[in-house]
Amino acid sequence: MTFARMALAGAVAFALSMPLATTGAQAEQTTLRITLQLPIKSHIGQNLLDFKKDVEARSGGEISVEIYDSAQLYKDSEIPKAVASGAIEMGTASSSRFVGDVPAIDIFYVPFMFNTEELVRKATEPGSPVRAPLDEAVLETGARVLWWQAYGGSVMLSNGGPIKSPADLKNKKVRVYGKTLGKWIEAAGGAPTLISGSEQYMAYQRGTVDIGMSGASGVKSRRLWDVMDTMTMTNNADTEFVVIINEKFWQALPEQHREWIAEAGRKAEKQVRDAMSSIEEAAVAEAEKAGMTVYYPTDEEIAAWGASVQPVIDDYLQNSGELGKKVYEGAMALRD
Repeated sequence: MTFARMALAGAVAFALSMPLATTGAQAEQTTLRITLQLPIKSHIGQNLLDFKKDVEARSGGEISVEIYDSAQLYKDSEIPKAVASGAIEMGTASSSRFVGDVPAIDIFYVPFMFNTEELVRKATEPGSPVRAPLDEAVLETGARVLWWQAYGGSVMLSNGGPIKSPADLKNKKVRVYGKTLGKWIEAAGGAPTLISGSEQYMAYQRGTVDIGMSGASGVKSRRLWDVMDTMTMTNNADTEFVVIINEKFWQALPEQHREWIAEAGRKAEKQVRDAMSSIEEAAVAEAEKAGMTVYYPTDEEIAAWGASVQPVIDDYLQNSGELGKKVYEGAMALRD
């Protein structure tokens, strides 16, 4: 973390330690600070803005929300621990950033496990056999899940032509954002490189990696068409962001404030989930308008990709414990 970022984060932590002043004639006040690594113009940022407007309106100003976007305070890899430790009240990060504490959450990056909108919706529904045990496991780290934010299917980025088969990855450095995705790239003969979402642009520009991986909406919000000229619509993983709040902070809130926040979170989750298809379509259209080539794999090509998946499933089950087995069985049951 840079000195400037450390100073800003320290200031926020200090502010959190100070009680908020109230008088007997005033209602109790709550301030929520939310950190995210994406730009505020991204649909994830806009979803947080919708939450901010909603919860402030519901509470009549008793709850105020401050959003620190574009990794001003923390990179995405730092967010789960920053929130769990109480350094900041809230944050949103890719589900892959929780893998250190909850390895089973990487089920969403087992290739082609949730490669249709119907399967994604079933898996991410509150109380589903996939999501429910994962939310409980995250809670054990000290952070409560408020809602999940749809980020869309994963695409692959390249220069000079599409990525049509595992052979196109052989001996290539590939940006990944999760351990399981890295195993998939290894199985295909590539060299996975873990790079934060906020550092993608520079990594592609400098040639740190040969091939990228992102959500289509991320291509738009980060203008990745400036550094990559081709997007291959593999839809090889479902990218989800998870909005969390420090559990001790949550339990200390007035009950009415918790109700307002939870209600606004449920509304925000439905909004972003329902909008995801149109968000992706708009992002792809804008990428094409900017000069990017968009390639859709054939059924035969997807089948060839699928042939490389079984070793990844085996590795996931081996390294995610009983929870991973439970979640995997829940995911398979959704296909019945």
